[in-house]
Amino acid sequence: MATVVLFHSVLGLRPVELRAAERLRAAGHEVVTPDLFAGATAPTVGEGVRLLDGIGWAAVTGRARRALAGLPDTAVLAGFSMGAGVVSSLWPERPAAAAVLLLHGAAGLPSAVRPGARVQLHAAEPDPFAPPERVAALRAAAREAGVELEVFRYPGAGHFYTDAELRDFDPAAAGLTWERVAGLLSGL
Repeated sequence: MATVVLFHSVLGLRPVELRAAERLRAAGHEVVTPDLFAGATAPTVGEGVRLLDGIGWAAVTGRARRALAGLPDTAVLAGFSMGAGVVSSLWPERPAAAAVLLLHGAAGLPSAVRPGARVQLHAAEPDPFAPPERVAALRAAAREAGVELEVFRYPGAGHFYTDAELRDFDPAAAGLTWERVAGLLSGL
């Protein structure tokens, strides 16, 4: 089974990430959920951005880097929304990652990505954090690098469609996302 590091959104470490971790643990995976905001949470994206600005990106990625210390080089990197950005920042340092999961946000592909790397993007359609041009750039970069990219869009879902505590929640899209994630992880 896989070791998965699940980075939270700009809302902080909340029940959605903890439930996702439990779901993955129930399937036999080891899951780490670093708290990049040291216990702080935000009720809205705007407040989360202010929280992030107060902490600073360097501190957030430093905390994420420390959370990875001692974990296998093959640990799956996964991120919710802002967490996809964290994944993108740390992925170049972890080229042996068994897979990358981008949930609710598209991220850039590192220049030194390993050919054959497995990547899944799960995002609403439309989603301001996974706009068509960013997804197209990710697809093109993946083709050029020989990355196995799967893009799953969920029409009509809201940005945080996997979060049962938010208005964006879409149970059908969330269920399908977790089925697809389970399929990826079971193949590692």
